[in-house]
Amino acid sequence: MNDLKEPKKEGHLEEISYDSEQIIVFKQAGEEYGLHIDQIKEVVITPNITRMPQTPHYIKGVANIRGNIIAIIDLEEKFGLKDDQNTSVKSDEQCYTLVVESEEFKVGILVNEVPNTLTVSTKDIEDSINIASSGEVDQDYIRGIIKLKDRLVILIDIFKVLNEKDKDLIVGKNHVD
Repeated sequence: MNDLKEPKKEGHLEEISYDSEQIIVFKQAGEEYGLHIDQIKEVVITPNITRMPQTPHYIKGVANIRGNIIAIIDLEEKFGLKDDQNTSVKSDEQCYTLVVESEEFKVGILVNEVPNTLTVSTKDIEDSINIASSGEVDQDYIRGIIKLKDRLVILIDIFKVLNEKDKDLIVGKNHVD
């Protein structure tokens, strides 16, 4: 929460409180997505990823990040946003990994660009109830849409993006102690 001070008529300062949230913003398939800053442990240059057999296509493998072996997820593939012209991980470009940690697991999210931190007012976050969907896909992970001057950012809850099957695969390989 930011506390701003505004002068009163007599020259005294009056405290005004605004509810705000800090969001980490990153691009996936050309669209901006955001995660609450509390969900991100760190951002690192993506290390070598070792592919694992019999894992879903969007789990790219595992990587050693600061001595922890964590699963690396490609959200473009998880969300079905990837096509042949839109490849998330290009061998000649440097990628970044958002390390996400919960009480149950750690996971890495691939991003192509260095993410940015954004402070937004809670009044600029619109509930995602009105978003059209096919009804076949659970979109419970979308927390809302952040309305900025000339752009929209899709705010997601990364812990809800991963279904129970995903969590079982990830937790089976790397428990957080």
